[in-house]
Amino acid sequence: MESQNDKKELSFLGHLEELRWRLVRSSIVIFTSAVILFYFTDPIVQEFYINMSSTSFPTYQFFCFLSEKLNISDALCANDIPIQIQSIEMTKQFSTNMYFALIGGLIISFPFTFYQVWSFVKPGLNIQELKATKWIVFSASLLFFTGILFGYFLISPLCVQFFGGYKLTAQIQNNFTISSYMSMITTSTFLSGLFFELPIVMYILAKLGILSADVLKKYRKHSLVGILILSALITPPDVVSQLLVSFPIYALYEFGIIIVKRVENKNLKEIYSEENNLK
Repeated sequence: MESQNDKKELSFLGHLEELRWRLVRSSIVIFTSAVILFYFTDPIVQEFYINMSSTSFPTYQFFCFLSEKLNISDALCANDIPIQIQSIEMTKQFSTNMYFALIGGLIISFPFTFYQVWSFVKPGLNIQELKATKWIVFSASLLFFTGILFGYFLISPLCVQFFGGYKLTAQIQNNFTISSYMSMITTSTFLSGLFFELPIVMYILAKLGILSADVLKKYRKHSLVGILILSALITPPDVVSQLLVSFPIYALYEFGIIIVKRVENKNLKEIYSEENNLK
């Protein structure tokens, strides 16, 4: 007969094997998506990257419209983004292409990758936890792609507008390398998508008993100050654009508090229910 330790070892190896195959499937999907993006490099770079340096980009048009409606002249309007994009290293365009294709593959395949990770974790949950998390893949994907849109249509254009127009003196021209320009847009967009997973992270930490609503409420003011500082660093020096960036981020924090509070209330109900059953 197999010993208890042998069974545990076999079970552990079985879990490792399952995890390995789920990671392999995710890698295949990511790689395939990256190859497709690499193949269509020319239209993607033109539409999603180069056009962001033009004042005809939808975000800049929206800010011009907002300036007009608020009667603040052209304070928010990008009349000109004086930048030139160039490549000064022989292999830099290729490596930049590989980088944006890989990150793009990660973005496109996020729902599938998250589903694979969640499918590995799900067997370890009880029935109540499964019911509470039945929409987690959809919710995580929705939040992620909302963050991607937020990063691409708000964070990235504001960064391009601010850093593209910032000069120490008028004699210095802003000639950016293609790698720094594309990496800034790609990275800020991708990180924005990850940041929008904050409510999901808060939910998981609350279920594990690591995070509480009281702690989040206690540090609410500190979080608000941090968000305002972050918004001031990545946006042009005007109040409207800073508020447009900081409000959604702070709303995520408040949404996370609501989620954590609901988890705590549900846990208390389960405890009371168990105590009543014991009586």
